[in-house]
Amino acid sequence: MRCPYCGSEDTQVKDSRPAEDGAAIRRRRICPDCGGRFTTFERVQLRELMVAKKTGRKAPFDRDKLLRSFEIALRKRPVDRDRIERAVSGIVRRLESSGETEISSEEIGLQVLEALKALDDVAFVRYASVYRDFSHVDDFEKILAEVSAKIARDPGVDG
Repeated sequence: MRCPYCGSEDTQVKDSRPAEDGAAIRRRRICPDCGGRFTTFERVQLRELMVAKKTGRKAPFDRDKLLRSFEIALRKRPVDRDRIERAVSGIVRRLESSGETEISSEEIGLQVLEALKALDDVAFVRYASVYRDFSHVDDFEKILAEVSAKIARDPGVDG
């Protein structure tokens, strides 16, 4: 593993432990050349996924981009980092085990919406406003009615 600080290819693993409920291995590394310390994560990748964009362009699937989508929607929300990681890992596992090598960006967006709906209602509305391209106040009213109906069905759900 190349050192992110000096570029040396001679880094050493100082500590390894399971992460993300055993779905990854977290490794603490040190560079003997510059003394820099950094963390890497090792995950199983079942297959190489491609994302088919709405424009027709195709791009390699990027787990970090998926994670950033969650982080943006959940910014300043009281959701534990481990729950976010589990949601992202769950989506990645479903995509990889679907048998498809090409997934539409729309399918990924729908899975993110479902996961956010279970994690946090405010984040769900934030993401939906961008994903569904809200352009009028009515769009917000519809999604808020949907969230309100969910809370009415299950009063124990916090939003």
